[in-house]
Amino acid sequence: MKIFVRERTKVGEGVRQPRYVVLAVLGGDLRIYAHHYRKTELEQLASDCGADLVYLEQVSEPEHGKKK
Repeated sequence: MKIFVRERTKVGEGVRQPRYVVLAVLGGDLRIYAHHYRKTELEQLASDCGADLVYLEQVSEPEHGKKK
């Protein structure tokens, strides 16, 4: 099982808010009810489920709309 996550875009440095958002889950039977997670929460969730965490990189704003 894999859990795909990325950092939220509207959370600044030093802000005490959950920093990650779950984008997708591949395989397994996992239901997610929250929207935002802390890194430690994701790591615990993944270890309990036997899943791998996949951190996706953010695309910079100028590259966001470009087509290849």
